Amino acid sequence: MEVQTMAGPRTVTLPSGEEVPALGQGTWYLGDDPRRRSDEVAALRLGLDLGMTVIDTAEMYGDGAAEELVGEAFAGRRDEVFIVDKVLPHHATRAGTVQACRESLRRLGTDRIDLYLLHWRGRVPFAETIAGFTDLLDAGAIRSWGVSNLDQDEMAQLYDLSGGAAVATDQILYNLTRRGPEYDLLPWCAEHGVPVMAYSPIEQGRLLGDPALGEVARRHGATPAQIALAWALRRPGTIAIPRSGNPEHVRENAAARDITLTGDDLAVLDAAFPPPRRPEPLEVL
Repeated sequence: MEVQTMAGPRTVTLPSGEEVPALGQGTWYLGDDPRRRSDEVAALRLGLDLGMTVIDTAEMYGDGAAEELVGEAFAGRRDEVFIVDKVLPHHATRAGTVQACRESLRRLGTDRIDLYLLHWRGRVPFAETIAGFTDLLDAGAIRSWGVSNLDQDEMAQLYDLSGGAAVATDQILYNLTRRGPEYDLLPWCAEHGVPVMAYSPIEQGRLLGDPALGEVARRHGATPAQIALAWALRRPGTIAIPRSGNPEHVRENAAARDITLTGDDLAVLDAAFPPPRRPEPLEVL
């Protein structure tokens, strides 16, 4: 007998109380090839039309090219978009964070970033980066801040610092083949009310040929990519940000919100992609 599970959440509530869509759009590697630019702009705009309004980018992506693409795609529609951007660790001193943000704002063509993240931990102390984030909050240049690629122990260190409890998300590599965060990081984030943002939720396409994923996809008349996204969206407090510069793939991603995985589906996927039984280092791409 199949046990029906709850549908994945369609929105996630940030610590500020603001609700954002659980399915957004990533931009890693977008903006690199001028020949694909029109398709990439069209894909981002279609995603916005379909309610995928959380848009993730970073100063690192194409040395700012992805930010410029985002700015072009959403010109005239800024109020419809929730922009997530990231500062590189070697820029993340107090003054460097402010300067990097100003450069990102210029490339984006906007006066504010909705959620500004430390891309990964570097040598700059967290306290300095938090001070820079605070300066940007006070200036109205960002609305909230968070981190990326931090494991559970690093999150605990950050959280215990003055101002650290304001962290609004941890953006991590999380998908069926990268389930290590389920052991300790995801429970810690849930306990402290910190949403998780899952990048590469379909492992950049590498997991899509797996037979188990194909079996579940056939049950639902869906694609493997849609099942992988539905799996990521099953967890409350998780935002998935698949990247696509193809409008048809964006439409396919959006339809994953309508898929409800059953208990039997999850059992098949657990057998093929076992959950962790011990702590594992946080993986990154």
